[in-house]
Amino acid sequence: MGKIIKLYLDNCCFNRPFDDQSQIRIRLETEAKLKIQEEIRAGRLYLVWSYILDYENYKNPFQERKIRISKWKKYAIEDIEENYTVIKLAKDINKKGFHKIDFLHIACAIVSNCEYFLTTDDYILKRANLLSDIKINDPINFIRETVL
Repeated sequence: MGKIIKLYLDNCCFNRPFDDQSQIRIRLETEAKLKIQEEIRAGRLYLVWSYILDYENYKNPFQERKIRISKWKKYAIEDIEENYTVIKLAKDINKKGFHKIDFLHIACAIVSNCEYFLTTDDYILKRANLLSDIKINDPINFIRETVL
């Protein structure tokens, strides 16, 4: 791996280790996501955080999950706040069929010049080809593409 990749993980990605691990897909995505986190901690990947991650995590009804996810903010090299550029871009992304929280996450990732937006949400993944400004992927395929 040459240059350091800048990426954004959505809330689905951060919550994947807390999902039912009896399903093979979920277990594999969890392992891939944990490997990505290891690379972030080691400084071999750059993480971007946002006000939308804070908002969604704040609404998490599971206190332990909320605390564990919020600790990842300290590893972020950038924290995107709501601003005109994010909102304008989010409105454009919304027109392509993405849901409200999703299009705000994606807009934050694009505004911060992330190369990748990582999610485990099938709805987003199925629409990945609608956006050319960023690569949308799941943790498993991200690892395949970048050969971590």
